[in-house]
Amino acid sequence: MFELIPFDRRVHSVAAFDPFREFDELERSFFGNSARSVSGFRTDVTDTGDAYKLEAELPGFNKDDIKIDIEDDCLTISAERSMENKEEDKQNFVKRERYYGSFSRSFDISGIDADAIEASYTDGVLTLTMPKKQEQLPASRRLEIK
Repeated sequence: MFELIPFDRRVHSVAAFDPFREFDELERSFFGNSARSVSGFRTDVTDTGDAYKLEAELPGFNKDDIKIDIEDDCLTISAERSMENKEEDKQNFVKRERYYGSFSRSFDISGIDADAIEASYTDGVLTLTMPKKQEQLPASRRLEIK
């Protein structure tokens, strides 16, 4: 019913009390150690018949911060936001975590017509429409006998 937790003198000392460390420990105990290793963003891929529709959540990014690269049969979506040192942005932060972020994910597009992919970005959601490659039947021909 109760978990055994070893007594740690540093945690219970008033001088060593750090409320942010306590929140980090709470997050780690709730989500596990993998909560910090999430480096991607959430995506949904749906099959619309003749194409695939990929929707990626990228809230808080400007359209100019998002890059879509295609190399061979790999599509990579990356988004990066850097800290800007403006005078109006300088405040008395107690803790600041939102000033920089970088995310990247890659997808296999071997069955996709890469030249016909279309992208749009609205309300923090990147939408890619990726038409499927048309099946090409081998052309039949007759050879002459010499």
